Amino acid sequence: MSNVHEAITKHSKNQHRHIQSFLTLEGKRESLIEEAIFLCVNSLPFEVEQINKVTSEMNRLASEGIVPIRKMVTKEMVQEFVERKYGK
Repeated sequence: MSNVHEAITKHSKNQHRHIQSFLTLEGKRESLIEEAIFLCVNSLPFEVEQINKVTSEMNRLASEGIVPIRKMVTKEMVQEFVERKYGK
């Protein structure tokens, strides 16, 4: 009986660690997206490579289960968002 309990505990801890890693990456991704939006709003050059590097890591975690997949971001997506939200 204790082996079952240990297995469940181990599984639960692994899932928690998995989710925490995803949430950390999610925060970093959102910060990078906000930075790209800020630069775009101010007509400054911006890139999306770092955003997509984090997104790739998030999607790798998603392939292992329990967390969602995120879309890769293009410069056009950022520009379209800025145009819709800020009219620029």
